[in-house]
Amino acid sequence: MTSPKKDKDELPRNRLPILSLAALGIVFGDIGTSPLYTFKAILAMAAKAPDASVILGAFSLVLWTLFFIATVKYVAFAMRVDNGGEGGVLALMSLLGVGKRKRPIIVAVGLFGAALIYGDGAITPAISVLSALEGLTMATPAVQPYIVPMAVAILVILFAIQSQGTARIGRAFGPVMLLWFIVMALMGIGGIARHPAVLVALDPRYGLSYLFSHGFSGFLVLGGVFLCVTGAEALYADMGHFGKGPIRLSWFAVVFPSLILNYAGQAALVLDGGPMDGNIFYRLCPPPLLIPLVVLATVATIVASQSIITGAFSMTRQAILLGWLPRLRIKQTSSEGYGQIYVGAVNFLLMTVTIGLTLGFGKSDNLAAAYGIAVSLTMLITSALLFIAMREIWGWTLIAAGGVATFFLVIDGAFFLANLTKVAGGGYVPILLATAVYGVMWIWHRGAAVVAARVQESLMPIPAFIAQVRSDGIPRVSGTAVFVTRTTQDTPPLMVWHVKHNRALHEQLYVLRIEILPVPWVAASERISVREVAPKFWRADARCGFMEHPDIPMLLKIGERQGCAADITDVTYYVGHETVVRRDDGAGLPAWQVTLFTLLARNAVHVSDFFRLPNDQVVEIGRRISI
Repeated sequence: MTSPKKDKDELPRNRLPILSLAALGIVFGDIGTSPLYTFKAILAMAAKAPDASVILGAFSLVLWTLFFIATVKYVAFAMRVDNGGEGGVLALMSLLGVGKRKRPIIVAVGLFGAALIYGDGAITPAISVLSALEGLTMATPAVQPYIVPMAVAILVILFAIQSQGTARIGRAFGPVMLLWFIVMALMGIGGIARHPAVLVALDPRYGLSYLFSHGFSGFLVLGGVFLCVTGAEALYADMGHFGKGPIRLSWFAVVFPSLILNYAGQAALVLDGGPMDGNIFYRLCPPPLLIPLVVLATVATIVASQSIITGAFSMTRQAILLGWLPRLRIKQTSSEGYGQIYVGAVNFLLMTVTIGLTLGFGKSDNLAAAYGIAVSLTMLITSALLFIAMREIWGWTLIAAGGVATFFLVIDGAFFLANLTKVAGGGYVPILLATAVYGVMWIWHRGAAVVAARVQESLMPIPAFIAQVRSDGIPRVSGTAVFVTRTTQDTPPLMVWHVKHNRALHEQLYVLRIEILPVPWVAASERISVREVAPKFWRADARCGFMEHPDIPMLLKIGERQGCAADITDVTYYVGHETVVRRDDGAGLPAWQVTLFTLLARNAVHVSDFFRLPNDQVVEIGRRISI
C-alpha cells in the first residue's frame, strides 16, 4: 500500500528547510529544553562535591548518551523502520505484532510501551515550565513563593486552549525553537570560552572512568544523565508528520550541536569555579539578559509541552482505531493538518495529573527525581522490537542483529536500572498512570473481542434471510438501508432484528464492515471493495489505516465510483446500540471485567458520531449482548 506520508521524504529540496524548521517546533521541544534541568540534576545526584573528574565525567556521559541513543539508535536505526511512513512504538508494534502475523506478546509489550509514554508525558509539562520559571528567582528571589502558582496558571491556560487548535500558534513554533537553540549554543560557547579545557571530555574515557570508579553512586548518576534524552522517542514517533529528511537535517544541523555546546558550557562554568546554587543553565546568561532568557525559556517549555499533548492526542487516536481504546470524541481543529486534533478526555486527564504533580512536587529538582523511568522502559521495549525488525524486515543475520540489539539493550537496560531507584521518590506516579492506561486498553480490547464473537454466533445465511422476508410478506420501501456491522459474512444480526421489530425493509440493502488495518494509511484504490451478494443486496468491506478517520458517507461515494448501483442519494443508516451484561451461566468474562467494560462502553462516543453519519438519517437499534 502506498502512503501519502512517505512522499515527504521525496519533496523537492527547497521544501526541506521549511519542513526542517517546522520539525524544530514539533519534534524537538522536549529534548531541546532538557538542558534546563539535566546537568544540575546530575551534579545533585553525585555522591561527593563535584570536582574535575565528576564534572568532566558527567559531561562526557551526556555527550555520548546523546550520540548513541538519539543519533545512532533513533536517527540512524529506528527511523529506517517505518510502518507506512509512521514511526513510534505503537506503529512498530502494529507492524511486527499485527501486520506480520498475530503475536500477542509483542502486542502486549508494545501497548505497555505506548502507555508508558502517557506516564512520563504528564511530567514533561510540569518539570519544563517549573524549570523555566525558576530562573526568575535568580533575578528576584522574592518571587520564589509565586513560582508554583505561576506554573499552574500557565499550565491551565495551555490545556484550556487545546480545544481551539494550534494551527496558528504552530506556525511560530519552529522560529521560536530555532531562536532557543541559537541562544543555547551562544550561551554554551560563552561558557566554553571561560574554561576551554572542558572539551577534553569529548573523549569517552572520561565518562567511563567516572562511571566505573565511583561504584554504585556512579551508576546511579545515570538516572540523571538519562534526562538529556527523554525527548528522543519523539524523533521516531513524529517521523510521519515530516518525514525522515527534515528531522535528520534539524538534528544534525541545529539540535545536536546546540545541545552539546550548551552542556559543555554548563560543565565549563562549574569547572571554572562558578556558583552551583540555583540553576546552572541560567548562570551562563549575562545578568542584564536574564529576564528575557526566562521569557524565552518559558515559551520554549510551552512549545515542548504542546508537543507532548499533541503526541498524546495522536497516539490516542491510533489506539482507538486499532481497537485498544473505547471511542472518544475527536475534534479536528484544522483542515491544514491531519495531526491537528483535540481529544477532550485525554486533555482533561493530562491536565489533572500534570497540575497535581506541579503542586505535589513543587520544584523541578523534585520532579527530576521521578522523571525518566517510564521513558527508559519505553526505549528498552523499542530496542527489543528493533531486533525483530532487523531480522524480519531487513533480513539481517542473527549475529548481526543480535550484536546491534545487544549494544542498544545494554545501554537502555543500564539507564532503566538506574532509573528504578527513582520509584520511591515519585517514579511510581508515571508507572501507576501507565499501568492504568494499559489496564483500560486490555479490558476494552478483550471485552470488544468477546462482544464480536457473540455477535458472530447467530448468523443467518443471506439466501435464508431473503426467503424469510418473502415468505413473511415483509413490505419493501424505497431507498437504501446501510447497516454498519462487525460481521464478515452472512446477514448481520442488526438487519434481522430490524425486520423482526419494524416489520419492513428497504428496497436496496447495503451492509458495510469497516476494518482498521495495522498500517497508517490505505491507498484509495484499496479503500473499499463492494460485491452484490443478492439482487439489490450489496456487501462492502472498507479498509482504513490507524492514522485515518473512517468517514462512511465518503466510503459510499467511493463504492459508487467502483460500480455499485445502490442509490446513495436516499440513505438511512442503521447502527446498533449494545447493552452489555454478564452471561447468566457464568461462562463469560469475570464480573469485574464486565463491569469495567460496560462503564467504558457507556462513556464511549456513539458509533454514528464516530463514523460521521448525518444525525437525521440514522436509526439506532438497541440490543442486549451477554458476555
